[in-house]
Amino acid sequence: MTIRIVTDSTCDLPAETIARYGIGVVPLYINVGKQGFLDGIDITREEFYEKLPTFPVHPTTAVPSPQKFRAIYNAFADEGATHIFSIHISAALSAVVDMARTAAQETTSVAVTVLDGQQLSLGTGFLVETAAKLAAAGRSVADILAAINDQIQRTRVFAALDTLEFLRRSGRMNRFVAGLGSLLQLKPILTMHHGKPDSERVRTRERSLQRVIDMLREAGMLERVAIVHTHAPDRVAELREKAAALLPEGDILTMDITPVIGAHLGPGAVGFAVISAPQV
Repeated sequence: MTIRIVTDSTCDLPAETIARYGIGVVPLYINVGKQGFLDGIDITREEFYEKLPTFPVHPTTAVPSPQKFRAIYNAFADEGATHIFSIHISAALSAVVDMARTAAQETTSVAVTVLDGQQLSLGTGFLVETAAKLAAAGRSVADILAAINDQIQRTRVFAALDTLEFLRRSGRMNRFVAGLGSLLQLKPILTMHHGKPDSERVRTRERSLQRVIDMLREAGMLERVAIVHTHAPDRVAELREKAAALLPEGDILTMDITPVIGAHLGPGAVGFAVISAPQV
């Protein structure tokens, strides 16, 4: 049996990881006025975040059609795949999973299991990487499915935003900030766990970083941790220094969050994607 993995461009995995395991990535769309970009292909993350505050209209995002998913499913079937896991951003945040499920139902060339990763950014990416590693090791469909469902329970993403302004502009994530109030000086902290987006608020930038560090501590023993941000290298350095006692030694994966999500968060957001260690 040959198992292949498909995901979408919100997973934020490094390009070398995607290439190493032959992961298929379906890009989402970013639209600025009449100009459209394929996420991760037509515009770099650095360029997007530098331009974001000055775009004449706020960017909008769109999901790929079922045909885009069918094309990659069929291509993998042509390469000899006998089963495909298609793992995507939480259905609470995007319609990507719905498009993938429609495509899977219409695909006759290969069996496709579509999974709602119930996460975003590297929370999804870590699930995809786990599935790809297990597939490369020759594990069964049942083994991979069990491992992914277990990891979903132990995965969290949480980040401090620098401003409410881009959430307000987007209008797409108002459910995150319900009850946060309208004061622009508030610093929202967004969390994602088990498919449930939530938010907290603090009143200063310093407190927002401290709250993110507290959340890292509350996650307990860690199997995996990464820093996620929206093109905020200075805040990454500050967070890494303040959280040093809680972080493992050595290099820690640090990734710019995809512009598809970052358009709603705005520049300057920083936080963690973590997998808590299994309880013994």
